[in-house]
Amino acid sequence: MNDVKVKRVVEAALMAADVALSVDRLMLLFEPDAEKPSRLQVKNAITALQEECEGKGVELRRIASGWRYQTRPDVQPWVARLWQEKPPRYSRALLETLSLIVYRQPITRGEIEEVRGVSVSSSIIKTLLEREWVRVVGHKEVPGRPALYGSTRQFLDYFNLKSLDELPTLAELKDLDLSHPELDLPNPQEGEKPPLQIVAESGELVDTGKTRH
Repeated sequence: MNDVKVKRVVEAALMAADVALSVDRLMLLFEPDAEKPSRLQVKNAITALQEECEGKGVELRRIASGWRYQTRPDVQPWVARLWQEKPPRYSRALLETLSLIVYRQPITRGEIEEVRGVSVSSSIIKTLLEREWVRVVGHKEVPGRPALYGSTRQFLDYFNLKSLDELPTLAELKDLDLSHPELDLPNPQEGEKPPLQIVAESGELVDTGKTRH
């Protein structure tokens, strides 16, 4: 199959899919064909499509699950007006719980409560599990064998990340220890990771509703 046809198929698949597509998943599209493209052809098609997005309102971005088209941040406020419903808002308590799971995983509910100094509502854990941002990754070998929580690929996808290494460092966030003293954060050191900070001025986590196409 020639490069032009491969590129067209890859572009159409990425536009039509409601989830990110990996190179392996894209390769499966050609599995029944007698003349299959190579992985290099598919990767080159992705690179070409990325370059064609330069200067446009959309970008082809790689996240944890693969590649997807999405609106660029500078035009997202206007695109968001296509939907009338307001994005859901999450409490500071939920944000702090998510932050601790992401940066200190694997971690138990009791350890989260010890750091925050207050109990963790069952509804918070339920919400994080239902959103598939966290999951039970095991059980700690102590009396009661409490669940250990960790982040998921869906968390990375939602927040536009390829891996946890892309999370901001303490040095990149100003006055975090003052705005969240209950997290008992260390002084910023190069390479250290702070709790995730996606907070509106109201102190709430806002679901930005990442928009594709």
